[in-house]
Formats: sequence, C-alpha cells, structure tokens
Amino acid sequence: MLGRLNHVAIAVPDLAAASAVYAKTLEAEVSTPVDLYDHGVRVVFVHLPNTKIELLEPLGDDSPIARFLEKNPAGGMHHLCYEVADIIAARNHLLAQGARVLGDGEPKVGAHGRPVLFLHPKDFCGTLVELEQV
Repeated sequence: MLGRLNHVAIAVPDLAAASAVYAKTLEAEVSTPVDLYDHGVRVVFVHLPNTKIELLEPLGDDSPIARFLEKNPAGGMHHLCYEVADIIAARNHLLAQGARVLGDGEPKVGAHGRPVLFLHPKDFCGTLVELEQV
C-alpha cells in the first residue's frame, strides 16, 4: 500500500528563520511559502535528491501547529508523509485494520494540490502519519 516517503514535516516557530537555515547554512533549495488555510499552516519545502523536508509554521492560534509549538517551543519533527496510489482504498484498508483517521475521514487538499489524510499517532508508533495520493 505505501509508496515512497514524500516528506518529513518539521514544525517551526519562525518559518523565515528556518528557511534561511536550510537555504543559507545547508545550501538547500527552498520553495516559496504557501498558506494552507484549511490546515492552518504556512509551509515551505526543502528539496532533497530523494525526498523533501516540509517546514510548517502556524497560521493563527487555533492551528494544530500552534498547539504543537506550545509543547515544543523550539519546534521539532511533526509528521511523516507517505505516498499512496489510491487514498480512498488506503483509508478503507486502514479503517478495516482498526486504524484511526483524523478529522472527518475525508481527504483534504494538501500542499501539493493532492488529496491527503492524517492517521492517529497512537496507531503508528507515536508518529503522526500523513498519506498523500500520487
């Protein structure tokens, strides 16, 4: 069911500062920021040869990333995103296996303009998992 690792997401308190660390210090290619209002975040992607790093900052106090940063003020690893060919088939398989899909269980449009779902971290070794249809 799982395809390749699409990205590792890191929550940060200051997206511009974090982007500069990757662009200047690590000499990585960093995308321009994109606001994802449905998810309550502003994101950039750091492009690597084999995957991407997604840097996230909250868009407002009610963002899930704002809550994450309350517990982790310096930021930290937030989730892993795996690719799937059919997100509805993947969701149905996971639900049949007893996994919990967060939210209403329906895919939302993610940062790449593709359907995404998030899976409960308690079901996946303490790690929040995002699935993205490719």
